[in-house]
Amino acid sequence: ILLKGADIVENILLCFESVNGSCKMSIFPPTIRVLLYLLLGSMSVLTVCGNLLVIIPIIHFKQLHTPTNYLILSLAVSDLLLGVLVMLPRMVYSLESCWYFGDLLCKIYTSTDIMLSNISILNLCFISFDRYYAVCRPLLYRTKITVHFVLIMMLVIWTGSAIVVFGIVFLELSTLGMEDFYYKNVACEGQCILFQNKASSTVSLVLSFYIPGVGMLSIYLKIFLIAQRQARSIQRTTNQNSVGKSQMKATKTLAIIMGVFLSFWTPFFIINSIDPFISYSTPPVLFETLIWIGYLNSTINPMVYAFFYSWFRRAFRIIISGKIFQPDSSEIQLFSE
Repeated sequence: ILLKGADIVENILLCFESVNGSCKMSIFPPTIRVLLYLLLGSMSVLTVCGNLLVIIPIIHFKQLHTPTNYLILSLAVSDLLLGVLVMLPRMVYSLESCWYFGDLLCKIYTSTDIMLSNISILNLCFISFDRYYAVCRPLLYRTKITVHFVLIMMLVIWTGSAIVVFGIVFLELSTLGMEDFYYKNVACEGQCILFQNKASSTVSLVLSFYIPGVGMLSIYLKIFLIAQRQARSIQRTTNQNSVGKSQMKATKTLAIIMGVFLSFWTPFFIINSIDPFISYSTPPVLFETLIWIGYLNSTINPMVYAFFYSWFRRAFRIIISGKIFQPDSSEIQLFSE
């Protein structure tokens, strides 16, 4: 690598010196490299630990065995797996600028990354559906949104996403019609990307992001409008009002979770959809930055729960104090019904 002052000049190092068609390697200055490893590594650890603190209480405490919390559990599991299976390999790939783990693991990694993002947004879609019934159709909620129904939906979301995404990646459907361009101008040894043609990029953006995003925003807007109208027109008893406030607080919290997801991932999805139409000229550094901003969403979700949910804070104290290992600790009431 050639350096002039603090500037990085393009170097001629290759990922695999003895392999024809090897990718070029870009190396950060040592100090920046160490700082980035610490930053991204800490982000991965926080993601795993934070989501474990969401998963453990929902599984352990019986009071939390509700349809809504099982959906939160599914979202937290996808965030935790992102921290372990995606963020750690991506950290090495981002900072070394080379993929050293082979083509098969690259396809598995890419499939897992896309699958977990799709699972997150599908979970958020179903959470918005759950909130609509809880707030706007409370008399039907317990019959329509049951634990059994939610578990079936979770199974469909996870298996369906896995089958579709792994099929697209392993069959290389996203490069159809542009194979010559990809292998002549893009592909090289030491690279791990999902190359998309214009049609694939547009369809994936619309189906995986825009339609779910607009749908969720519409549902939450309708929920809040109906809730406000009910609050003005219906005289509730004290108990009914308390239940209504509890459901609305949960709805606001989960709407914030949705808003955080859309805020952190929108820049990447927009750039990813534009890239095929500008001859794939998006700077790699910008792509990497936007991907990590998207990953940061999984780190922040547990912080949102901690800020808004009293049960999360109490469960955290019980776990840290070791009381969770006491007999019958699963029967502890984390909040008043």
